[in-house]
Amino acid sequence: MELLADGEQTSGAVAAVIQAEFGISQPGVSQHLRVLRESGFTTVRAEGPRRLYAVDSEPLQEIDMWLERFRRFWNQHLDALATELARGKRERRTKDDRDAPTSNNPTGKEKEDR
Repeated sequence: MELLADGEQTSGAVAAVIQAEFGISQPGVSQHLRVLRESGFTTVRAEGPRRLYAVDSEPLQEIDMWLERFRRFWNQHLDALATELARGKRERRTKDDRDAPTSNNPTGKEKEDR
């Protein structure tokens, strides 16, 4: 689905990427594309000998509407995670600034208080 998010792709192009990244055989990729097509998540059209696959957004919109009822369960947790990630980055920057060499501290090591 991610490979098709930016637009139509040939089945061969999809298979090449999937094979390179995940080692799935071409018949395996074809089977996955067929399942996506039969379940309504993708469309396919023939262009000569090629088959062009694209995302069908309608089922995804239905899923999004269904998930809306449940977002309240994870939005707060994701916001808290974003806060913790920002705090960790800030703490690492502060530590890196303390440990960086300066003219007064050429080793970059802080002196321990005794």
